[in-house]
Amino acid sequence: MNVGEGLTLAFAGLSANRLRSTLTMLGILIGVAAVILLVAFGNGTSVAVQKQVESLGSNVIYVFPSSSRTSGVAQGFGTAQTLSQDDVTALNDHSQAPDIVTAIPLTTAAGTMTYQNQNWSAPASGSTQDWAQVRNYDLSAGAFFSAGDVRSSARVVVLGQTVVDNLFGGDSSAAVDKSIKIQRQSFRVVGVLAAKGSGGLGNQDNVAVVPISTAWNYLTGGRGKNINQIIIQASSSDATSAAQSEATQILLNRHRISDPTQADFQMQSQQDLLNSFGQITGLLTVLLGSIAAISLVVGGIGIMNIMLVTVTERTREIGIRKAVGARRRDVLVQFLIESMFLSGLGGLLGILLGAGLAVLVASFAVSSGSSQIPPPVVSTPSVVLAFGVSVAIGLFFGIYPANRAASINPIDALRYE
Repeated sequence: MNVGEGLTLAFAGLSANRLRSTLTMLGILIGVAAVILLVAFGNGTSVAVQKQVESLGSNVIYVFPSSSRTSGVAQGFGTAQTLSQDDVTALNDHSQAPDIVTAIPLTTAAGTMTYQNQNWSAPASGSTQDWAQVRNYDLSAGAFFSAGDVRSSARVVVLGQTVVDNLFGGDSSAAVDKSIKIQRQSFRVVGVLAAKGSGGLGNQDNVAVVPISTAWNYLTGGRGKNINQIIIQASSSDATSAAQSEATQILLNRHRISDPTQADFQMQSQQDLLNSFGQITGLLTVLLGSIAAISLVVGGIGIMNIMLVTVTERTREIGIRKAVGARRRDVLVQFLIESMFLSGLGGLLGILLGAGLAVLVASFAVSSGSSQIPPPVVSTPSVVLAFGVSVAIGLFFGIYPANRAASINPIDALRYE
């Protein structure tokens, strides 16, 4: 018996019991669809995180006081006083750090913001006029504050889009030149940052940026010239490692630390973040796929059960085939092909269902503008793997029924009622 004959017989046998065959395929179909969909969600989350990290600049390095490094990477929360303005000045010395374009300080204060009868809470970040350039932000309205504003401690502020949404109904142009209160201090809005969106790194639009001197004088509660974080911009993404090494050596020398393991600061680049989140989302994708694969095993058990019933029902047919010259191998191959055909067809339908649902969810996420649902991304390897596993399950769980059918004695089979 060749494969073509086996497929023809398999199709004829399964067509004779359409309802039973459909119900049997359902387990494989659901399992493959679940694998495709859940892996697509994992891939979509990974892509969303990667895009967000890259949107913040692939050549950015964060420097934290060693005792205050927290999950608030983008906002720079911290309380230890191991970083200073002199450190920032040293890092901006291009003779010592040729791969560093600029380094900016960052201090952060709680920001309860009020405009007329609207209130909103967002971190108020104090920095220099280079903040938008280093953090890779554009402006949707107005302008960023200037070096003169930093020198004069001007009470001006640049708002993120989330703050504008909650204080000004989302109208960026209407926010410019308006006066808002931050911690009961009046600030004039001079610009609005273009939206970045939210994702694995949190909402990057829920921010307000003021001159660092203004933050020291009006928002940090008299804590002095506190610096929670230094943000370094390397000359390119390829120069990030070199810039990080230069910055490390400068700070070690300034802090008079000879042993790098005893450094009172820590560094993290955007690439480090990307690698960390990549590992997390990769594990998440594998976990989701593994959970979904359990239903494939359940579907395989259903195939074995149905094939055993089929062998019993077709005992006389097997006896007749053997009596007219069919070999043991012919019977074995026939039932294996039927089992694999059943699981393979279920796998193909599952791929169509899973991919279709992924496209549907992605379309909904894009059309609704929802940032809470990363659009699923169906990958070719997951489709090929899911189909291959479904066929392999048909082969594995079909071996026992096929072997049982091939082992039937033709004389006993002809006597079977």
